[in-house]
Amino acid sequence: MLSPFNDLALKGWKSGKKVVLYDTTLRDGEQMPGVSFSKAQKLRIAQALCDAGVKHIEAGFPAVSKREAAAVKAVAGLRTGAETLALCRARKGDVDACVDCGVDIALIFIATSDIHLEHKYKCSRERAVEMALGAMEYAGERGLRFTFSTEDSTRSDMGYMLSLNKMAERLGAERIGITDTVGCATPESVAHLVGKICAGAKRPVSAHLHNDLGLAVANGLSAVRAGAAALATTVNGIGERAGNLPLEEFAVASELLLGADHGIDLSKLTSVSRLVARAARIETPRNKPIVGGNIFAHESGIHVAAVLNEPFTYEPISPELVGGARRFVLGKHTGIAAIRMMLGSKKERLTGAQERKVLARVKSRGEGNGSVTVKEFWRIVRGAGNGR
Repeated sequence: MLSPFNDLALKGWKSGKKVVLYDTTLRDGEQMPGVSFSKAQKLRIAQALCDAGVKHIEAGFPAVSKREAAAVKAVAGLRTGAETLALCRARKGDVDACVDCGVDIALIFIATSDIHLEHKYKCSRERAVEMALGAMEYAGERGLRFTFSTEDSTRSDMGYMLSLNKMAERLGAERIGITDTVGCATPESVAHLVGKICAGAKRPVSAHLHNDLGLAVANGLSAVRAGAAALATTVNGIGERAGNLPLEEFAVASELLLGADHGIDLSKLTSVSRLVARAARIETPRNKPIVGGNIFAHESGIHVAAVLNEPFTYEPISPELVGGARRFVLGKHTGIAAIRMMLGSKKERLTGAQERKVLARVKSRGEGNGSVTVKEFWRIVRGAGNGR
């Protein structure tokens, strides 16, 4: 059950907008330090993403290595119905690598901020234009579909980006993208940037957002409201530094808050999250929105009593919506309602005095251990029933 103030704030907004979520778990997600997916893992993750309704999968960066190219080619050959994308610098060799892997679309990009041009490329704006022009012309010559994105867009000159975008459209780019490369933009500035790009664009506009300041989801919602038609995501938000726009959080938020039509089966999100967490060998924080272990867990006595009567008292969405499950935790904050619920689950009966004794022991054990396991709980119950 969501806030009615959402509708007030979105007055005039029409739900049902088509939004493409192109997932980059296998590329930008894998760029997280310490993460390296095998080809078999990439195939399993790609299939799981397809099963969840993702229609555009960025399979990797084929120019990185022969092994990476082989994995990208394998994902491209899955024939799941989803289109396969691959990252492509503004270089002819990268275009060739994309063609050789058989991907559907190359994601051609070039940095446009002065800080990147000076310290990364060590070239002028004019030279960057030449590089982008050459790569896109060559992609067209090779019959390769492509999109075009400016890197570090949120720290770039607007006029410069617009001129590059016009050139990309003229050369056949299917989408025009902006990137908040170091996650430094506010939702308001993302809305301004996306709105300006969309106003002059003849192609759909995409946004690739990082989470350095914890604003990726808010920025993603802002981008959609400003006209963005495609958003890059990663499962669990994995990626460099603080990571990327999380698929599970954005899919739920954009559908429930904006009424976006992205085609994602929300009930598959928890299982996909766990698959990627295992493959990446990264434990998901228990308080991670949507898929964390504590998201539908309740310990406080007041909360448990309320949730048992009406789950929406302390849950904005049902766990079933995202493939999760509700659970009650026993510990120092437990109340009598949780004790009676546990007893009722096995049709156990105790007197009121015995229930209070069980509750006191659960609280005491919880203060020492943090929580009480189900096995420990039933030991306590047996002790109370025997008068101990």
